[in-house]
Order: sequence, then structure tokens, then C-alpha cells
Amino acid sequence: MTGNQTPDPYAPRTVNVTEPWTRAYWARYFEVPVEEIETAVATVGQDPGAVAAHLGKSWPSPDGGIV
Repeated sequence: MTGNQTPDPYAPRTVNVTEPWTRAYWARYFEVPVEEIETAVATVGQDPGAVAAHLGKSWPSPDGGIV
């Protein structure tokens, strides 16, 4: 976490890629294709911070991630 950002208490605690809607959620959150989310999870696991770092994104996102 950077600065004074705090995670959204309602955000999922893991990057789950087992369901189409969760893959879509994380792809939209990190603004990357679903395939990049799947690759990141396969590489670094389901921790959102680790996935964000792998993708070169911040966690939590300064703007909430969802556009």
C-alpha cells in the first residue's frame, strides 16, 4: 500500500479467477485483459498486492480501479 490509501473494505481479498464475473471484475479493476489477470495469478498467486505489482499497477488503486 502506498501513501494514505486504504483498501476498500468491500473489495475481494483475493484475485479469484475461477468464475467469469470475477475475472472480468479484476480485469476491469486493473485495466488489463483477462488473460493478463490469469497469467499474473498463475505466476504470483491470488494476493491482490502481488498481482498488482506483477502487472505494474498500484494496490489499492488511487481511483478505486473501476472505470
